[in-house]
Amino acid sequence: MTARDSILEIQKRVNAAVIGQERVVERLVIALLANGNVLVEGLPGLAKTRAIKSLSKALESEFSRIQFTPDLLPSDVTGGEIYRTDAGGAGSFEFRKGPIFGNLVLADEINRAPAKVQSALLEAMEERQVTVSGKRYTLPELFMVLATQNPIEQEGTYPLPEAQMDRFLMHVRIDYPSDANEVKVLQLVRAEQSGAAADAAAKIPQQAIFDARKEIDAVKSADAVETYIVALIAATRRPAEFGDKLKDWIAIGASPRGSLALDKSSRVFAWLQGRDYVTPEDVQAVAHDCLRHRVSLTYEGSADGVHADDVIDEIVRQVAVAI
Repeated sequence: MTARDSILEIQKRVNAAVIGQERVVERLVIALLANGNVLVEGLPGLAKTRAIKSLSKALESEFSRIQFTPDLLPSDVTGGEIYRTDAGGAGSFEFRKGPIFGNLVLADEINRAPAKVQSALLEAMEERQVTVSGKRYTLPELFMVLATQNPIEQEGTYPLPEAQMDRFLMHVRIDYPSDANEVKVLQLVRAEQSGAAADAAAKIPQQAIFDARKEIDAVKSADAVETYIVALIAATRRPAEFGDKLKDWIAIGASPRGSLALDKSSRVFAWLQGRDYVTPEDVQAVAHDCLRHRVSLTYEGSADGVHADDVIDEIVRQVAVAI
């Protein structure tokens, strides 16, 4: 089985467990192959946690879950040192790893923890390491933070700092399934509860992910495509050049991480389509998920009911594709 066949098999299994959310599943796979972190936002009960857990079940990996609450401590995420004594009475400190040392780390309701706990994630998400008592501990080679967030319940929540939002490769939104798919959800859950669900297949080895990443690194991106990516990002920083509409909507544009996210994600998207080159359409396919959390709206834009997706739609419409 080739690396691409293995990845498509993972995608197929997760889609079978999470009915009607093919786009969300595809974005999770893109983030995994791009070696990035992903924030999944949606109303309660839309299978955010189920999608992430299903991905872990399909892949040979260690799954960790952190339930974020207002009383969570940084050491609950990273782990900490404990004092142990031996039979002779001599004592020493020993580091006990926290849940952040898993391969796929579910940060459930990430916006329910205060800033001190959020800061404990920053080093792990960007540097792939944690520092405790002055010592650095490397995280596993296969590592991804998959965070969930409720967009409407604000009581007892803490907005994520911009520095942390920027460390998510993608910000994915999940919506209600169609009526037909919800019928399938009922049937699937009923089968699982009755024990009639199919037996779990063998897990896909981690090596398939690493092999896929090597192939993705070889995917070509022409100069025109790279110019187009930079032009999209530049439009978020200099909106006045594209008319009063964008000027009135955008307060802060995307950082260079936005360019890197578009480049990496578009190459993964192209690879999943079976191509070894990127087209402008690939960039447009991932633009909203890569940029919606990197564009800050003005007060006027928010007051007018404008959303980040509206801004990105307008940018994509106005920025010309280089030929």
